[in-house]
Amino acid sequence: MSENGGRPAVPRRDGSRTDGPFSSGSSLRHPIPTVLVTGPSAAAREAAIAHAIEDPSTPRSDGVAVILEGLSDGNPVLQDSEKLLISRIAPGCLCCAGNLVMRVTLNRLLRQRPARLFIGVAASAHLDQLRSWLSSAPYDQLLALTPDLHS
Repeated sequence: MSENGGRPAVPRRDGSRTDGPFSSGSSLRHPIPTVLVTGPSAAAREAAIAHAIEDPSTPRSDGVAVILEGLSDGNPVLQDSEKLLISRIAPGCLCCAGNLVMRVTLNRLLRQRPARLFIGVAASAHLDQLRSWLSSAPYDQLLALTPDLHS
């Protein structure tokens, strides 16, 4: 097992191993398209992400990762699967109080090299600061921020 949330390493064609089911085997991939998702409730943000994932333009071959701030209302729209990796973190400003939790969660997901990343944000008060943080090193080389999604 590798240090990737308990997921087994996956062998590559050349015999080396990757960090998990989303890894492409290439460390020189393009930055991951990343969407910040805002909305009035966790359910609304999840529904917006589910709708965006169903869009034919969303890459699916290597999987989609989702970070959701806040707990589900008990009827989650999104479910973990082979092609969808979901991480939920407690509510709290992701650029202030929740910064360490966000960093750890994000770093773990990035090791999986998803084709696309969605980050559901509970409060948009510091959205510009979060965007700035995600646009600075080392994330500027790993993520490609795309327009926000408002549910």
